[in-house]
Amino acid sequence: MSIDENTLGVPRHRRAARGLPTSSTGARSLRQAQAAGATLGTGYLGMGAAAVAAVQAVYGLIFFLVHLSRYPVAAPAIIAWLLYLAAFVGVVTLVAIQGERLTGPVMIALCAALALVVVLDFVAVWPLHDVGVYATASASVGFGLLPLATLRPARELVVATAVLFVVFVLAIALSTPLDHVTFPQQVAVLALAVLPPAVGTYAVQRFRHMVQIELDRVLVQSTVTQPRFAVGMLASDELARLDLAAEKLLDGVATGDVPLPLEPQVASTAASLATELRLHLIEGRRETWLYHAVTESEYLGRAVKLADPSSLAGLLTPEQRDGILQAVWLLLGDRRTRAAGTGITLTLGPISTTIQNLAGRQVEVPIDLTSTGIRRNRVTPATWNALARVGEYSVSTHEGSLRLAIRCTVDNPAET
Repeated sequence: MSIDENTLGVPRHRRAARGLPTSSTGARSLRQAQAAGATLGTGYLGMGAAAVAAVQAVYGLIFFLVHLSRYPVAAPAIIAWLLYLAAFVGVVTLVAIQGERLTGPVMIALCAALALVVVLDFVAVWPLHDVGVYATASASVGFGLLPLATLRPARELVVATAVLFVVFVLAIALSTPLDHVTFPQQVAVLALAVLPPAVGTYAVQRFRHMVQIELDRVLVQSTVTQPRFAVGMLASDELARLDLAAEKLLDGVATGDVPLPLEPQVASTAASLATELRLHLIEGRRETWLYHAVTESEYLGRAVKLADPSSLAGLLTPEQRDGILQAVWLLLGDRRTRAAGTGITLTLGPISTTIQNLAGRQVEVPIDLTSTGIRRNRVTPATWNALARVGEYSVSTHEGSLRLAIRCTVDNPAET
């Protein structure tokens, strides 16, 4: 394992597809959140969506039964409703039995059933030449897709909603004469069919994004109370693995199960364990809490560039650490855009030897925080309050960048 690899054997600067270290806590949490069956609390959203779809299905079914006599051939519409209700009840039952998950084959079968519902309903209403008034089962398909937003990837729901939109537009254009009387009704049924899954998918994705950010902030916040130099948030798991491996090896030598001298393969394993333990010790003497807070966070790792060659972040008090982290999070939330090239550059040091007080017991650590994509008038008051906890600061702007020069007073490391 080279010095450019961490204790997990992953290159330090290796990034996943979304731009975060593949071994980071944020990346691991994200993979767990995206795994099949993991919902991050979206099960309650799915239950609510299913209840809304059921209410709409009852309304649509009552409307259909009231106007049943107007259909020249009602059999296709009746079959469409029976198929829709069977698919809806079947999916709810399957989810209740198997848990909050829906496999790909089931999703394909469900989409095929819903497509057949739309076709049968259009066959029934086509002779009436008014899709906006008489489309009932097909209009309910959109609500049927709504609970799937919590069970399947967003791209699948987007594709299904887009196909439903195109089918409705073509059916309206080909079967319904459009004028000032019929046009509003067609727009209304189109919105009824398409908007629920579209809005539901967007809401679920934003909810998951919000929860993921909060989880990431909680994990990063744990670094505030760490020592000046510390190992990463995943180091405890890795150290436990190394300790167990070393204990087994030493126990084997003590009991005679592992003969001396060691075989080449066993000796190679022992050397690898020793190297990894030494690297842990080296990391613990050169990487500060802020380094781990940035590199092991999904969002900070992508948006923050840290320059702290002298490891001065370790000198900050817990209150100052909390203030700088809170300011960075708030500034990232205030960004107008998340395009490439926007973010925060955080530079600490060097300490000026001419700036000392209290007979040299304290020094000032200059912190330069430059943020792109943020206007000064968009910075929230909470950000200024967080910066005030770090130290005195001055604000300037240059070519669309906001620059904050912070003078952070800390205890002189030479006096401690």
